[in-house]
Amino acid sequence: MEVVATAVVAVPEVVAAVIDQVGLGWRGELAASIFSHLEQIDILEVIADEYFHASRSHVQALRDLAENIPLTLHGVGMGLATTLPVESKRLSNMARLLERVPAHSWSEHLAFVRAGEIEIGHLAAPPRTPASVAGTIKNVLQAEQIVGSLPLLENIATLIAPPASTLDEAQWITHILQGSGAGMLLDLHNLYANALNFGTPPAKLLMAMPLHLVRSVHLSGGHWIDEPNGTGKRLLDDHVHDVPPEVFDLLSLLAQHAPQALTVIIERDGNYPAFSQLLAQIRQAREALAEGRKQANRILPKPALRYPTPETS
Repeated sequence: MEVVATAVVAVPEVVAAVIDQVGLGWRGELAASIFSHLEQIDILEVIADEYFHASRSHVQALRDLAENIPLTLHGVGMGLATTLPVESKRLSNMARLLERVPAHSWSEHLAFVRAGEIEIGHLAAPPRTPASVAGTIKNVLQAEQIVGSLPLLENIATLIAPPASTLDEAQWITHILQGSGAGMLLDLHNLYANALNFGTPPAKLLMAMPLHLVRSVHLSGGHWIDEPNGTGKRLLDDHVHDVPPEVFDLLSLLAQHAPQALTVIIERDGNYPAFSQLLAQIRQAREALAEGRKQANRILPKPALRYPTPETS
């Protein structure tokens, strides 16, 4: 009788290539330089609210831009993270813009920006409670119904811990993402600032996030400000400083633990450096992603594949 034995042969695991993208936030002040260096930029992020009531010619210019480079639309004024219903007209604005301008994706912040007729003028963190989780999920699903797709949801920076919270930041975000089915836009400088301001190691806060749901990433900079009582300092996310080395380190750690493709946007809203410096930050982001992917491949278990070897007894 012929018996087939099996030999165990260890072979390197074949890992599918992950195509990450790195780009910039579109700003009018950078337009000429961006057009001159499109070959070094993978994608642009456009502030959607600036085009909700724009003229036909301005929207056509945005369509023309989308023919040259992929775009993603970023909302700043919906105020999804609240127990109050989001205004449908704001969602309709995004829906109309997406109908007119082809976009890779769209996103909004996990923040509230108004109560009734009062606009507070910036992105604020609501109390992290089951009630705000439920209200945010309801608003996100309403957005999906009107816009036609789910937004990516961005964590925000805050200088004060939201009062009356019963959930920590990572728990609160995870509940919202899982309950709504939305993906995450992970702002690494916001995460870095919150971690330092509230005494948590940034890497620990990163690893507590639902990294498997991250689709996009923001990188930016900030500066230290004095606390009102003068006893210490807090890191303010301001988008007018370079991305610090520690945030690039967090990007590498993210790439090591999030195997899905990531779209990385460098945000700069003023105090613009030479464009060569922004291009250098794009390269640095690519290097950080590559290092993280490299580290992930090193720790992957190598499977033992079984090949039959005929023997006769």
